[in-house]
Amino acid sequence: MLGMSKLRVAVVGAGAAGLCAARHILARPALYDPPVVYELTENVGGTWCYEERVGCYGNGHPIPSSMYKNLRTNLPKEVMMFPDFPFDEQLPSFLPHQEVQRYLERYSQSHQVTPHIQFSTVVDEVKPITLETEGAGPKTVWEVKSSDKEGSQKMERFDSVFVCSGHYSDPCLPDIPGMEHFKGTVMHSHSYRVPEPYSGQSVVVLGAGASGLDISMELAGANAQVILSHGKPPFTFPLPPGLRQAPPLTRVNEDGTFSFMDGSGTRAQVLLLCTGYNYTFPYLRGPALGLEVRRELVSPLYRFLLPPAFPSLFIIGVCKLILPFPHFHCQVQFALRVLEGAAPLPSGPQMEEEVREHMEAQRSLGVPSKHLLRLQKEQWGYCQDLARDGGFAPIPAVTRSLYEEVWRCRNVHPQDYRKANYRLVSDTQWVLKD
Repeated sequence: MLGMSKLRVAVVGAGAAGLCAARHILARPALYDPPVVYELTENVGGTWCYEERVGCYGNGHPIPSSMYKNLRTNLPKEVMMFPDFPFDEQLPSFLPHQEVQRYLERYSQSHQVTPHIQFSTVVDEVKPITLETEGAGPKTVWEVKSSDKEGSQKMERFDSVFVCSGHYSDPCLPDIPGMEHFKGTVMHSHSYRVPEPYSGQSVVVLGAGASGLDISMELAGANAQVILSHGKPPFTFPLPPGLRQAPPLTRVNEDGTFSFMDGSGTRAQVLLLCTGYNYTFPYLRGPALGLEVRRELVSPLYRFLLPPAFPSLFIIGVCKLILPFPHFHCQVQFALRVLEGAAPLPSGPQMEEEVREHMEAQRSLGVPSKHLLRLQKEQWGYCQDLARDGGFAPIPAVTRSLYEEVWRCRNVHPQDYRKANYRLVSDTQWVLKD
Protein backbone atom coordinates (compact mmCIF):
# COMPACT_ATOMS: atom_id res chain seq x y z
CA MET A 1 0.00 0.00 0.00
CA LEU A 2 2.96 2.34 0.34
CA GLY A 3 3.47 4.86 -2.42
CA MET A 4 5.89 7.77 -2.51
CA SER A 5 4.19 9.68 0.30
CA LYS A 6 3.99 8.74 3.94
CA LEU A 7 0.83 7.17 5.34
CA ARG A 8 -1.39 9.17 7.65
CA VAL A 9 -3.09 7.22 10.46
CA ALA A 10 -5.83 8.15 12.93
CA VAL A 11 -5.98 6.42 16.30
CA VAL A 12 -9.25 6.48 18.24
CA GLY A 13 -8.58 6.27 21.97
CA ALA A 14 -5.51 6.90 24.16
CA GLY A 15 -5.82 3.86 26.39
CA ALA A 16 -3.25 1.07 26.32
CA ALA A 17 -4.15 -0.06 22.78
CA GLY A 18 -4.16 3.45 21.31
CA LEU A 19 -0.87 4.38 22.97
CA CYS A 20 0.67 1.19 21.64
CA ALA A 21 -0.54 1.96 18.10
CA ALA A 22 0.80 5.53 18.24
CA ARG A 23 4.13 4.40 19.69
CA HIS A 24 4.80 1.96 16.84
CA ILE A 25 3.67 4.44 14.18
CA LEU A 26 6.06 7.04 15.60
CA ALA A 27 8.85 4.44 15.53
CA ARG A 28 8.54 4.33 11.69
CA PRO A 29 9.08 7.99 10.70
CA ALA A 30 10.19 7.07 7.17
CA LEU A 31 6.85 5.39 6.49
CA TYR A 32 4.26 7.33 8.51
CA ASP A 33 3.38 10.86 9.36
CA PRO A 34 2.88 11.35 13.12
CA PRO A 35 -0.51 9.89 14.10
CA VAL A 36 -3.50 11.89 15.24
CA VAL A 37 -4.81 10.34 18.46
CA TYR A 38 -8.36 11.25 19.48
CA GLU A 39 -9.13 10.92 23.18
CA LEU A 40 -12.56 11.50 24.73
CA THR A 41 -11.21 12.36 28.20
CA GLU A 42 -8.51 14.69 29.53
CA ASN A 43 -6.05 11.87 30.25
CA VAL A 44 -4.30 8.89 28.75
CA GLY A 45 -4.97 5.45 30.20
CA GLY A 46 -8.47 4.57 29.04
CA THR A 47 -10.21 2.27 31.49
CA TRP A 48 -7.16 2.41 33.81
CA CYS A 49 -7.76 6.10 34.49
CA TYR A 50 -9.81 6.08 37.69
CA GLU A 51 -12.74 8.47 37.83
CA GLU A 52 -14.69 8.88 41.07
CA ARG A 53 -17.67 10.25 39.19
CA VAL A 54 -20.15 7.92 37.55
CA GLY A 55 -22.77 8.53 34.90
CA CYS A 56 -22.02 11.26 32.38
CA TYR A 57 -19.71 14.22 31.94
CA GLY A 58 -21.16 17.70 31.68
CA ASN A 59 -21.28 17.38 27.88
CA GLY A 60 -23.60 14.37 28.18
CA HIS A 61 -21.04 11.77 27.14
CA PRO A 62 -20.86 8.70 29.40
CA ILE A 63 -17.89 8.40 31.73
CA PRO A 64 -15.99 5.46 30.18
CA SER A 65 -13.90 4.13 33.05
CA SER A 66 -15.09 1.05 34.91
CA MET A 67 -12.27 1.17 37.46
CA TYR A 68 -13.14 0.86 41.15
CA LYS A 69 -11.08 2.46 43.89
CA ASN A 70 -9.44 -0.59 45.46
CA LEU A 71 -8.88 -2.64 42.30
CA ARG A 72 -5.59 -4.49 42.07
CA THR A 73 -4.45 -6.30 38.96
CA ASN A 74 -5.26 -10.00 38.74
CA LEU A 75 -2.17 -10.56 36.59
CA PRO A 76 1.41 -9.83 37.67
CA LYS A 77 3.27 -6.93 36.08
CA GLU A 78 5.79 -9.40 34.67
CA VAL A 79 3.20 -10.66 32.15
CA MET A 80 1.04 -7.52 31.94
CA MET A 81 3.75 -5.31 30.52
CA PHE A 82 4.29 -4.38 26.92
CA PRO A 83 7.14 -6.73 25.92
CA ASP A 84 9.43 -3.79 25.09
CA PHE A 85 8.60 -1.63 28.12
CA PRO A 86 8.91 -3.20 31.60
CA PHE A 87 7.34 -1.91 34.80
CA ASP A 88 9.55 -0.58 37.57
CA GLU A 89 11.25 -3.64 39.07
CA GLN A 90 10.80 -2.30 42.61
CA LEU A 91 7.02 -2.59 42.39
CA PRO A 92 5.19 -5.68 43.65
CA SER A 93 3.91 -8.11 41.03
CA PHE A 94 0.22 -7.33 41.62
CA LEU A 95 -0.39 -3.63 41.34
CA PRO A 96 -3.04 -1.15 42.40
CA HIS A 97 -4.64 0.43 39.35
CA GLN A 98 -2.89 3.75 40.04
CA GLU A 99 0.46 2.12 39.20
CA VAL A 100 -0.86 0.84 35.86
CA GLN A 101 -2.08 4.36 35.09
CA ARG A 102 1.36 5.77 35.94
CA TYR A 103 2.95 3.10 33.73
CA LEU A 104 0.79 4.11 30.77
CA GLU A 105 1.57 7.79 31.35
CA ARG A 106 5.28 6.94 31.39
CA TYR A 107 4.89 4.84 28.24
CA SER A 108 3.18 7.73 26.47
CA GLN A 109 5.81 10.25 27.56
CA SER A 110 8.80 7.98 26.86
CA HIS A 111 7.72 7.39 23.28
CA GLN A 112 6.67 11.02 22.69
CA VAL A 113 3.05 10.01 22.07
CA THR A 114 1.47 12.66 24.32
CA PRO A 115 2.04 15.66 21.99
CA HIS A 116 0.02 13.88 19.28
CA ILE A 117 -3.10 13.35 21.41
CA GLN A 118 -6.14 15.57 20.97
CA PHE A 119 -7.67 15.39 24.45
CA SER A 120 -11.33 16.06 25.28
CA THR A 121 -12.22 15.23 21.70
CA VAL A 122 -15.18 13.13 20.60
CA VAL A 123 -14.98 11.14 17.38
CA ASP A 124 -18.38 11.62 15.76
CA GLU A 125 -17.92 9.57 12.60
CA VAL A 126 -15.35 7.43 10.80
CA LYS A 127 -16.34 6.98 7.16
CA PRO A 128 -14.62 5.41 4.14
CA ILE A 129 -14.34 7.53 1.00
CA THR A 130 -13.37 6.15 -2.40
CA LEU A 131 -11.01 8.33 -4.44
CA GLU A 132 -9.96 7.83 -8.02
CA THR A 133 -6.21 7.91 -8.55
CA GLU A 134 -4.37 8.28 -11.81
CA GLY A 135 -3.28 4.90 -13.11
CA ALA A 136 -3.67 3.13 -9.74
CA GLY A 137 -7.44 2.64 -9.65
CA PRO A 138 -9.72 3.57 -6.76
CA LYS A 139 -8.28 4.15 -3.28
CA THR A 140 -10.03 4.14 0.08
CA VAL A 141 -9.32 6.97 2.48
CA TRP A 142 -11.02 7.68 5.79
CA GLU A 143 -12.86 10.80 6.85
CA VAL A 144 -12.78 11.32 10.61
CA LYS A 145 -15.19 13.89 11.99
CA SER A 146 -14.57 15.05 15.54
CA SER A 147 -15.73 17.65 18.08
CA ASP A 148 -13.67 19.33 20.78
CA LYS A 149 -14.98 20.30 24.22
CA GLU A 150 -16.18 23.67 22.91
CA GLY A 151 -18.28 21.84 20.34
CA SER A 152 -16.13 22.95 17.42
CA GLN A 153 -16.22 20.30 14.67
CA LYS A 154 -13.40 19.22 12.40
CA MET A 155 -12.93 16.74 9.57
CA GLU A 156 -9.61 15.18 8.58
CA ARG A 157 -8.64 12.50 6.07
CA PHE A 158 -6.41 9.51 6.72
CA ASP A 159 -5.05 6.46 4.92
CA SER A 160 -5.91 4.18 7.84
CA VAL A 161 -7.79 4.19 11.16
CA PHE A 162 -6.94 2.21 14.29
CA VAL A 163 -10.01 1.77 16.49
CA CYS A 164 -8.68 1.55 20.05
CA SER A 165 -11.66 2.74 22.09
CA GLY A 166 -12.09 -0.55 23.96
CA HIS A 167 -15.20 -2.46 24.95
CA TYR A 168 -15.49 -2.00 28.71
CA SER A 169 -17.62 1.11 28.96
CA ASP A 170 -21.15 0.22 27.76
CA PRO A 171 -22.73 -2.02 30.43
CA CYS A 172 -24.55 -5.16 29.33
CA LEU A 173 -27.84 -5.27 31.25
CA PRO A 174 -29.51 -8.68 31.33
CA ASP A 175 -33.23 -9.13 30.80
CA ILE A 176 -34.50 -10.46 34.16
CA PRO A 177 -38.21 -11.31 34.29
CA GLY A 178 -40.09 -9.30 36.90
CA MET A 179 -37.43 -6.62 37.43
CA GLU A 180 -40.17 -4.01 37.74
CA HIS A 181 -41.06 -5.58 41.11
CA PHE A 182 -37.65 -4.91 42.68
CA LYS A 183 -37.69 -1.67 44.65
CA GLY A 184 -34.10 -1.71 45.86
CA THR A 185 -30.93 -0.36 44.23
CA VAL A 186 -29.93 -1.79 40.85
CA MET A 187 -26.51 -0.97 39.50
CA HIS A 188 -23.86 -2.32 37.15
CA SER A 189 -20.26 -2.86 38.20
CA HIS A 190 -19.36 -0.07 35.74
CA SER A 191 -20.70 2.36 38.36
CA TYR A 192 -19.23 0.62 41.42
CA ARG A 193 -16.43 2.51 43.14
CA VAL A 194 -16.19 1.75 46.88
CA PRO A 195 -17.74 -0.85 49.25
CA GLU A 196 -18.51 1.34 52.27
CA PRO A 197 -22.02 2.49 51.18
CA TYR A 198 -23.13 -1.17 51.18
CA SER A 199 -21.91 -2.03 54.67
CA GLY A 200 -24.65 -3.82 56.59
CA GLN A 201 -26.78 -4.27 53.46
CA SER A 202 -27.88 -7.43 51.70
CA VAL A 203 -26.46 -7.57 48.16
CA VAL A 204 -27.01 -10.01 45.31
CA VAL A 205 -24.09 -9.91 42.88
CA LEU A 206 -24.96 -11.35 39.49
CA GLY A 207 -21.98 -12.77 37.60
CA ALA A 208 -18.75 -14.37 38.81
CA GLY A 209 -16.16 -13.22 36.34
CA ALA A 210 -13.02 -11.51 37.63
CA SER A 211 -14.83 -8.34 38.72
CA GLY A 212 -17.86 -10.17 40.14
CA LEU A 213 -15.75 -12.34 42.40
CA ASP A 214 -13.42 -9.52 43.44
CA ILE A 215 -16.23 -7.09 44.22
CA SER A 216 -18.17 -9.76 46.13
CA MET A 217 -15.19 -10.42 48.37
CA GLU A 218 -14.60 -6.70 48.85
CA LEU A 219 -18.26 -6.15 49.83
CA ALA A 220 -18.17 -9.07 52.26
CA GLY A 221 -15.03 -7.57 53.80
CA ALA A 222 -16.98 -4.34 54.34
CA ASN A 223 -19.67 -6.20 56.33
CA ALA A 224 -22.24 -6.60 53.55
CA GLN A 225 -24.18 -9.85 53.31
CA VAL A 226 -23.46 -11.02 49.79
CA ILE A 227 -24.97 -13.70 47.59
CA LEU A 228 -22.92 -14.35 44.47
CA SER A 229 -25.27 -15.69 41.79
CA HIS A 230 -23.61 -17.35 38.79
CA GLY A 231 -23.84 -20.20 36.31
CA LYS A 232 -20.36 -21.65 36.79
CA PRO A 233 -19.66 -24.84 38.73
CA PRO A 234 -19.73 -23.93 42.42
CA PHE A 235 -16.41 -22.60 43.68
CA THR A 236 -14.67 -25.07 45.98
CA PHE A 237 -12.17 -22.67 47.50
CA PRO A 238 -12.98 -21.00 50.84
CA LEU A 239 -15.02 -17.81 50.63
CA PRO A 240 -14.89 -15.05 53.24
CA PRO A 241 -17.58 -14.78 55.93
CA GLY A 242 -20.65 -13.00 54.67
CA LEU A 243 -20.33 -14.36 51.12
CA ARG A 244 -22.20 -17.36 49.79
CA GLN A 245 -22.97 -18.70 46.33
CA ALA A 246 -26.26 -19.26 44.53
CA PRO A 247 -27.16 -20.56 41.07
CA PRO A 248 -28.32 -18.16 38.34
CA LEU A 249 -31.03 -15.62 39.13
CA THR A 250 -34.18 -16.51 37.21
CA ARG A 251 -36.72 -13.86 38.16
CA VAL A 252 -37.92 -11.19 40.56
CA ASN A 253 -41.20 -12.12 42.23
CA GLU A 254 -44.16 -9.80 42.79
CA ASP A 255 -43.13 -9.29 46.42
CA GLY A 256 -39.69 -8.10 45.27
CA THR A 257 -37.80 -11.23 46.30
CA PHE A 258 -35.34 -13.03 44.01
CA SER A 259 -35.72 -16.60 42.79
CA PHE A 260 -32.76 -18.72 41.74
CA MET A 261 -32.55 -21.64 39.33
CA ASP A 262 -32.57 -24.27 42.09
CA GLY A 263 -35.86 -22.95 43.50
CA SER A 264 -34.28 -21.09 46.40
CA GLY A 265 -34.87 -17.41 46.96
CA THR A 266 -33.81 -14.37 48.91
CA ARG A 267 -34.67 -10.78 49.66
CA ALA A 268 -31.99 -8.13 49.06
CA GLN A 269 -31.53 -4.39 49.16
CA VAL A 270 -29.06 -4.17 46.28
CA LEU A 271 -28.70 -5.98 42.96
CA LEU A 272 -25.21 -5.50 41.53
CA LEU A 273 -24.84 -6.60 37.91
CA CYS A 274 -21.36 -7.86 37.04
CA THR A 275 -22.61 -8.96 33.65
CA GLY A 276 -20.01 -7.60 31.27
CA TYR A 277 -20.13 -5.04 28.51
CA ASN A 278 -21.51 -4.50 25.04
CA TYR A 279 -19.48 -3.91 21.92
CA THR A 280 -20.33 -0.45 20.70
CA PHE A 281 -18.64 1.82 18.20
CA PRO A 282 -21.08 4.71 17.73
CA TYR A 283 -18.81 6.46 15.23
CA LEU A 284 -18.67 3.45 12.87
CA ARG A 285 -21.48 2.62 10.46
CA GLY A 286 -21.28 -1.17 10.58
CA PRO A 287 -23.40 -2.08 7.54
CA ALA A 288 -21.47 0.33 5.32
CA LEU A 289 -18.27 -1.45 6.38
CA GLY A 290 -19.66 -4.93 5.87
CA LEU A 291 -19.65 -5.37 9.66
CA GLU A 292 -22.31 -6.57 12.04
CA VAL A 293 -21.82 -5.01 15.47
CA ARG A 294 -23.93 -6.78 18.08
CA ARG A 295 -23.69 -6.36 21.80
CA GLU A 296 -21.69 -9.60 22.16
CA LEU A 297 -20.04 -9.95 18.75
CA VAL A 298 -18.35 -7.95 15.97
CA SER A 299 -18.14 -9.85 12.69
CA PRO A 300 -16.62 -10.57 10.24
CA LEU A 301 -13.15 -9.57 11.43
CA TYR A 302 -10.26 -11.24 9.65
CA ARG A 303 -7.80 -12.42 12.28
CA PHE A 304 -10.01 -10.71 14.88
CA LEU A 305 -8.64 -7.45 13.54
CA LEU A 306 -9.99 -6.01 10.28
CA PRO A 307 -13.19 -6.06 8.19
CA PRO A 308 -12.45 -7.94 4.93
CA ALA A 309 -14.13 -5.21 2.86
CA PHE A 310 -11.91 -2.46 4.34
CA PRO A 311 -8.45 -3.80 5.22
CA SER A 312 -7.10 -0.39 6.26
CA LEU A 313 -9.43 -0.24 9.28
CA PHE A 314 -8.12 -2.07 12.34
CA ILE A 315 -10.12 -2.76 15.50
CA ILE A 316 -7.52 -3.43 18.18
CA GLY A 317 -8.28 -5.53 21.25
CA VAL A 318 -11.77 -6.76 20.37
CA CYS A 319 -11.05 -10.22 21.83
CA LYS A 320 -11.82 -11.25 25.41
CA LEU A 321 -9.96 -13.44 27.89
CA ILE A 322 -6.58 -12.32 26.62
CA LEU A 323 -3.39 -10.87 28.04
CA PRO A 324 -4.20 -7.33 26.95
CA PHE A 325 -0.99 -5.32 26.55
CA PRO A 326 1.07 -8.04 24.79
CA HIS A 327 -2.00 -8.82 22.64
CA PHE A 328 -2.24 -5.16 21.55
CA HIS A 329 1.51 -5.15 20.91
CA CYS A 330 1.16 -8.06 18.45
CA GLN A 331 -1.99 -6.81 16.74
CA VAL A 332 -0.61 -3.32 16.18
CA GLN A 333 2.67 -4.52 14.70
CA PHE A 334 0.90 -6.96 12.39
CA ALA A 335 -1.56 -4.25 11.28
CA LEU A 336 1.29 -1.89 10.41
CA ARG A 337 2.99 -4.62 8.39
CA VAL A 338 -0.28 -5.05 6.48
CA LEU A 339 -0.35 -1.32 5.72
CA GLU A 340 3.26 -1.46 4.59
CA GLY A 341 2.54 -4.33 2.22
CA ALA A 342 4.91 -6.63 4.12
CA ALA A 343 2.13 -8.95 5.37
CA PRO A 344 -0.03 -9.63 2.30
CA LEU A 345 -3.70 -10.42 2.88
CA PRO A 346 -5.96 -12.81 0.96
CA SER A 347 -8.72 -11.31 -1.19
CA GLY A 348 -11.81 -9.89 0.54
CA PRO A 349 -13.98 -12.94 -0.29
CA GLN A 350 -11.24 -15.31 0.92
CA MET A 351 -10.94 -13.44 4.21
CA GLU A 352 -14.71 -13.56 4.71
CA GLU A 353 -14.70 -17.29 4.01
CA GLU A 354 -11.92 -17.90 6.54
CA VAL A 355 -13.85 -16.00 9.20
CA ARG A 356 -17.05 -17.90 8.39
CA GLU A 357 -15.28 -21.28 8.53
CA HIS A 358 -13.69 -20.44 11.89
CA MET A 359 -17.00 -19.34 13.39
CA GLU A 360 -18.78 -22.44 12.11
CA ALA A 361 -16.05 -24.65 13.56
CA GLN A 362 -16.41 -22.93 16.93
CA ARG A 363 -20.19 -23.27 16.88
CA SER A 364 -19.88 -26.97 16.00
CA LEU A 365 -17.92 -27.34 19.24
CA GLY A 366 -20.81 -25.79 21.15
CA VAL A 367 -19.37 -22.29 21.53
CA PRO A 368 -22.28 -19.81 21.75
CA SER A 369 -22.19 -16.59 19.73
CA LYS A 370 -21.49 -14.49 22.82
CA HIS A 371 -18.23 -16.38 23.36
CA LEU A 372 -16.89 -16.39 19.79
CA LEU A 373 -14.47 -13.57 20.60
CA ARG A 374 -13.10 -15.31 23.69
CA LEU A 375 -9.60 -16.55 22.94
CA GLN A 376 -8.35 -18.02 26.25
CA LYS A 377 -5.84 -20.75 25.32
CA GLU A 378 -6.08 -19.86 21.63
CA GLN A 379 -4.43 -16.50 22.31
CA TRP A 380 -0.91 -17.92 22.35
CA GLY A 381 -1.08 -19.53 18.91
CA TYR A 382 -2.90 -16.47 17.58
CA CYS A 383 -0.19 -14.05 18.70
CA GLN A 384 2.54 -16.40 17.51
CA ASP A 385 0.94 -16.51 14.06
CA LEU A 386 0.74 -12.70 13.92
CA ALA A 387 4.42 -12.45 14.87
CA ARG A 388 5.44 -15.03 12.26
CA ASP A 389 3.43 -13.42 9.45
CA GLY A 390 4.37 -9.90 10.50
CA GLY A 391 8.06 -10.63 10.92
CA PHE A 392 8.45 -9.44 14.52
CA ALA A 393 9.54 -11.13 17.76
CA PRO A 394 6.88 -13.37 19.34
CA ILE A 395 5.74 -13.14 22.95
CA PRO A 396 8.36 -15.04 24.99
CA ALA A 397 7.41 -18.47 26.33
CA VAL A 398 7.92 -17.33 29.93
CA THR A 399 4.89 -15.05 29.59
CA ARG A 400 2.54 -17.94 28.92
CA SER A 401 4.15 -20.08 31.62
CA LEU A 402 3.73 -17.46 34.34
CA TYR A 403 0.25 -16.45 33.11
CA GLU A 404 -0.95 -20.05 33.43
CA GLU A 405 0.65 -20.45 36.85
CA VAL A 406 -1.17 -17.36 38.14
CA TRP A 407 -4.48 -18.64 36.72
CA ARG A 408 -3.93 -21.89 38.62
CA CYS A 409 -3.15 -20.07 41.87
CA ARG A 410 -6.14 -17.75 41.45
CA ASN A 411 -8.49 -20.72 41.17
CA VAL A 412 -7.09 -22.24 44.37
CA HIS A 413 -6.48 -19.18 46.58
CA PRO A 414 -8.53 -16.23 45.24
CA GLN A 415 -7.92 -14.19 48.39
CA ASP A 416 -4.20 -14.85 48.70
CA TYR A 417 -2.69 -15.32 45.24
CA ARG A 418 -1.79 -11.63 44.94
CA LYS A 419 0.66 -11.95 47.83
CA ALA A 420 3.17 -13.67 45.54
CA ASN A 421 5.94 -11.78 43.77
CA TYR A 422 7.73 -13.02 40.68
CA ARG A 423 10.89 -12.35 38.74
CA LEU A 424 11.63 -13.18 35.12
CA VAL A 425 14.97 -14.97 34.80
CA SER A 426 14.97 -15.47 31.02
CA ASP A 427 12.63 -15.77 28.05
CA THR A 428 11.72 -19.24 29.29
CA GLN A 429 12.04 -19.11 33.09
CA TRP A 430 10.52 -17.26 36.03
CA VAL A 431 11.02 -17.63 39.79
CA LEU A 432 9.15 -16.68 42.93
CA LYS A 433 10.80 -13.88 44.85
CA ASP A 434 11.53 -14.44 48.54
